[in-house]
Amino acid sequence: MIEVRRLRVLRALADHGTVTAAAEVLHLTPSAVSQQLAALESEVGQELLERRGRRVAITSAGRLLLAHTDTILTEVERAEEAMRLHANGTTGEVRVTAFATAISLLVAPALARLRETNPGLDLVIRDAEGHQGITRLLDGDADIAIAVEHRGSPRPDDQRLVRIPLYAEPFVAVLPPYHPAAAADTIELPMLAGDDWVMPSPGNPIRDVVLLACEQAGFQPRIVHQSDDFRAVAALVAAGGGVSLVPRLAVPALAVIRPLTEPVPTRRVYAAVRQSRADHPLVTATLAVLTEVAEKL
Repeated sequence: MIEVRRLRVLRALADHGTVTAAAEVLHLTPSAVSQQLAALESEVGQELLERRGRRVAITSAGRLLLAHTDTILTEVERAEEAMRLHANGTTGEVRVTAFATAISLLVAPALARLRETNPGLDLVIRDAEGHQGITRLLDGDADIAIAVEHRGSPRPDDQRLVRIPLYAEPFVAVLPPYHPAAAADTIELPMLAGDDWVMPSPGNPIRDVVLLACEQAGFQPRIVHQSDDFRAVAALVAAGGGVSLVPRLAVPALAVIRPLTEPVPTRRVYAAVRQSRADHPLVTATLAVLTEVAEKL
């Protein structure tokens, strides 16, 4: 295999004409330059130099190798520069996990902005519902997790994580068009105690928030249908499959919704990063843009 450092010696010799001049440019001794050139000839199995007194001439094989040398050295310099930028946190990949609504409302707009402000940053996005995002983060499969506060969330004092609040949104009641409560300006949760319910699947933090709200209102909802897709939830409700509570920003446009009386359950969304990655320039740049987008929600 040809060593790049020996190609640099060959290029210096071709540029400066003598071993002594090449040695001076490369900060080597003439003897070291001669040894490097001899080793290069051994590597390629051909004579690269023709001695003419104090000077040397490049053979046809040497000129052929020089043509490739220029390309090789250019690519090596580019690789070195890319690695320098990566080490400085100027370029690289940031892996983000988020639930579907957060991808639509938060992560996708952040991706568009980062492509303009941080062109060296490659944002890789993965859908992760429920507790999966935090699990992937702690397993090292993600750099940032967008998650929802719920009873199963890591404790605020968990030393493995840094948490950044992003936004909070109230839940609203989603009702069939003909439901008696659809005429009300606001809904008290006990008004829905006798209805069938459309609920997220077990393990989804939204289900945990809704069940807790119903519990605090004095009843256990009769769960008939389950879906983690809020569009599907709204469609089932509109078809008469029951009622539901959905975060306001996740409600499809044509759904029949009503605000809830206090205390209103709230979806609190936060970003989490591992302590070891919290100060990385690309991670902090991504978090800054996510926070800016969240403020507008």
